[in-house]
Amino acid sequence: MDSMRRRSQLIPWKSAGRVSERMVSGDDVVRSTGWVFNNETGSELTLAEFVATGDDEVPAYLETFGVRGPENQQRTIVEIGAGIGRMTCAFTREFGSVVACDLDRGFLERCHETVGRFGKPDRLRTLEVANGRTLDLPPNTADLAFSYITLQHCEEDDALELASEAVRVVKPGGKIALNFRGPGLGDHLVVPAGAVVRSMYRVPKVGDWLSRQRSVTRLAWQASRLHPDQVIGPLSPQLAEIEVWKNPGSKLSAAGASMRTFEGVHTHHWWLVAEVT
Repeated sequence: MDSMRRRSQLIPWKSAGRVSERMVSGDDVVRSTGWVFNNETGSELTLAEFVATGDDEVPAYLETFGVRGPENQQRTIVEIGAGIGRMTCAFTREFGSVVACDLDRGFLERCHETVGRFGKPDRLRTLEVANGRTLDLPPNTADLAFSYITLQHCEEDDALELASEAVRVVKPGGKIALNFRGPGLGDHLVVPAGAVVRSMYRVPKVGDWLSRQRSVTRLAWQASRLHPDQVIGPLSPQLAEIEVWKNPGSKLSAAGASMRTFEGVHTHHWWLVAEVT
């Protein structure tokens, strides 16, 4: 029963991955699919422009979270939810080794292509997260685990498991920087509606069509809303220097964490940044 539930949740990703595999180029992917992982999508968007948004965001997040510096050239980052490599390219320039994780092989193949064009492919390794919740990596693999606009698209227990996995694979003294979407008005409508839309991806040929429709795809991927206390509570014994980063306009609070603000955080999102002990 549990595996069937998770398989249903993964259907939109798998469908999008199949669509991306059939595209001739990365430019076609960002122009024609509805799952592009930011708000910069459209018929004129190129892969170079798509990657450029990641080039802007990665240094800003690393600086803000206190994890940017020349020492990263000898460090390893695990990126959970790499997609086709929008942010991965920048990570390969910032870090000596990058493990880009995603649950679809089609995405990871595109990620290799993207980094080959705009990053440092010799620093890249990809990892398929076949079950959507566990990382096939040994403990103490990385100096930083990073995830952006990914965990909100996972069922709640899968998101929590991936957060736990992020902690497991980071070395003591390393850090996690994980992005979540918090509770908000309308969730009682949006999250169930997303579940209904996901079920439509099972219909032959419908899934491929839905994967090209941005508004529908974004709705299908709305799977969880997590408050910081839900995430921090189980992980706190393994963490130190716990920070929750939020938009300055957010009223979010968290027990056992220092609250920080950053204009670059989406109004409904928050970040967990902490040292692994």
